[in-house]
Formats: sequence, C-alpha cells, structure tokens
Amino acid sequence: MKSPTFAALVLAAGMFTPVLAQNDRPAKPTPGGGAPATSVPTVRERPARAAQPELPKIDSERVAVSISKGVELLLSMQEAGEAATEKAQWPYEGVYRVGGKIPVGYRVGGTGISVLALAQAPGYANDAPRKEAVRRAVGFIMASTTHELMNPDYDSTYDTRGWGYTYALLALLKLKSMNEQPSDLGTEALTAMKVKTDADAMDAAIRWCIDCIQQTEIPKVGGWNYARSGGKSGVSAMSPFMTGPTLQGLFQARSMGYAVDEVVVDRAVGALLRSRTPTGSYTYAGDARENPEPVAGAVGRMLVSEVTLSLCGKSDVSRVRAAVDAFFVHWDWLDRRRAQNGTHIPPYSIAPYYFYYAHYYAAQAIEMLPKRDREEYRRRLSELLWKNQLEDGSWNDRVFPRSRNYGTAMSMMALMMPEAPKPAEWKAAAVEGAK
Repeated sequence: MKSPTFAALVLAAGMFTPVLAQNDRPAKPTPGGGAPATSVPTVRERPARAAQPELPKIDSERVAVSISKGVELLLSMQEAGEAATEKAQWPYEGVYRVGGKIPVGYRVGGTGISVLALAQAPGYANDAPRKEAVRRAVGFIMASTTHELMNPDYDSTYDTRGWGYTYALLALLKLKSMNEQPSDLGTEALTAMKVKTDADAMDAAIRWCIDCIQQTEIPKVGGWNYARSGGKSGVSAMSPFMTGPTLQGLFQARSMGYAVDEVVVDRAVGALLRSRTPTGSYTYAGDARENPEPVAGAVGRMLVSEVTLSLCGKSDVSRVRAAVDAFFVHWDWLDRRRAQNGTHIPPYSIAPYYFYYAHYYAAQAIEMLPKRDREEYRRRLSELLWKNQLEDGSWNDRVFPRSRNYGTAMSMMALMMPEAPKPAEWKAAAVEGAK
C-alpha cells in the first residue's frame, strides 16, 4: 500500500484545519429564498480582534534544574572497564554482544555522547570533578583505538565500531573547539596515539577517527551502516540513521581545519539523498526506490537527514519543518516502543533506541527553523522530554540500566540545543554534483 504524503497525514491528524468563528459562518437563507435573517458582516463592520495572549514559553528554570541534575547523574554513572580500576567510560548498552560482552564500539560511542553532554552543560570550565571525569574518558577513548574491535580493517557483517568513530570524533572536536583539551591523559593514551604530548594526542585521535570513518564507508555506494551485508568489500545498503551523524562529524572536522576527503562526503550525501522517499520519509537502509517506508517509522531518520542535508545545501527550511512536524504528529508511535523489549517491532518497525535519538535531532532541527518559530517548538519538545523523565531525573529508552547514561545525555543536549553552536556547514564543490 502506498504511503500517504506528509501533507495528507497532517491534514488527517487535524492540524492546520481552519476553524471559522461562529459569527463568521454564512447565515442560512430564510425559507422562500428571501434575504437571510442575519447577514455576514463586512470586513469594515467586524470589530477589532482582541489582543491575543502570548504563547507559553519553555520553563527555563526547569531546564536548568534538569541539566544540573543530569550532570550529577552522569558523573555517578561513569564506570571502570573490564580490566581497569579507574572509572573512565559510559558504555551504551543494547541487545548486541560480542563474546557475551558490550562491544567496544558501544563503549566508546556511549562515552563520547556523555562527554558531549558534560562539556556542553553550563559551568564546565570551573567544574573540577566534571573536567576530571572527562579527562579519564578521553584517555579511555584514545587507549581504545588499539583495540582489535576498533580496527577499521574488518570484515564482519554486523558491527558497532562506527558509532565509536563518530561520537568520539564529535566529542573530541567539541572539547577542542572549547579550548578544553584535557591534560595528563596518561601513558596508555599517549602510547596508543604514538605521540609524546597531550595536545598532539588530541590531534592524533581526531585524525584517527576521520581516517577510520573514511576507510569504513560502504564501497561503491557511500555512507555508513553498522550492518554490512556485503562485508568488507561487498555492496551493502547505506543507513541514514548512521550516515547523518557521521557526516556532521566530518563537516565539523573540516570546519576546524582537519583534512576530510571530499569524495567520501560527496558519495555519502548522494546516498542520503537516494534514501529520501517521495513522502519525505527515509529508508531504514538503502535506496528509496527499493525500500519505501512510511513516515511514522522514520521520524528520527528524517530529522537527522534533513538537518545534515541542509548543512550542505541539499535541503531547505520547508523539508526541515516537515520533519519536525512529523516528529510531533507521530510521537505516540515512538513512545509506544520506549523502554520495551525487542527492536524492530510492527507496524512501523520502530526500535526503542530511536526514542531519545529522535528527540536530540528534533532539537537540532528546530534550531534550523526561522527564529520566530523556534520557541513554541522548543517548549513542546521540552514537555515531551519531561513527560518521560524518570523519578531520579534521568532518562532511559531501553530496558537496560546502563543505557540510562545515553538517554540522560541525549535529553540534556536536546534541552541545551538553543544555546549550542550551529552544526558546521559543508561547502565543498564536490557536493554540488551529488545526486
């Protein structure tokens, strides 16, 4: 069955339906065809409209309390690794295991996301405990680059190391842009990066992430996916879910002076465009002509994809707005899968881990809209976040206790998005030819 357009879904949901005031309705004609008992007033006769009340604004005090509590919670959730005694990581926990253990890609990726939230929260520069936690985390990220399951030269068909490359890159770039590069990273981190100073280690780690991302693009297709059916060299389907954030990391790296392969970006942008369906949704993986998907199951992918494409001139405000509106229209479908067992469950194959991912990228998309429109969208998003905030102040969209750090960090960043710098744009000439 063909998916309805987004406009049809919005109209079906009752949004934007004009409602006439009672005194604006045409009067019924009198029996016998005479003049109506009450004529419709002309424009000049209508009284001036009463002053409209201001729309409610986001509860800034509650935002501040939530962020402060989130920082406290994340610091308490940092943990030691398998053979380490120092608390240095925030593992993301899902159903996937390698040898019965959380894969290192999830450990590095989850740690990067928590670092992003802690560094962005107000007061970081003068918060010694927070900076110490981040120092340990950066040391862990660097030491992990020598782990066999972080090697970009691999041939497995399902793997999560790409999440480690992407969110480690974003975290390291965030710290460097803030001029908050940690010192005293430790011998293991410096040895892993093959350098002698902390500053050199930071640059080496950023370049390592970029190189790994570029090495692991899907051959012939472009973009990235954590499930490569074709293995190392075969053709696989691109995932918008993973490609959008990864491109944003490369855009940011390029804006800060790091070398990024324009051809890799060009191919990824082209693959992302091919995954957009006529209704505005995005496929879970692959080409839209082969895998069309309904809007309700794609709102998270729509948000990150349209934001990312707009950053390189391949989307516009109307598409970004449509993705944001789709998120609010279909939010109940996301919420039904929050903190549930299983992953891709019918009717829309929504996995629980899309929940706070979608909220984060909804917040990012809202900031791409005209300034006059942002406040109401921000307020509505914050209300949805608080609706599912747990009693201790954290957020968790999985059934696993460890994923609470991920949900908390993503929700904190969504609430802080109005003050966050805009994601870096990409203006390379190669992108202009992407199809």
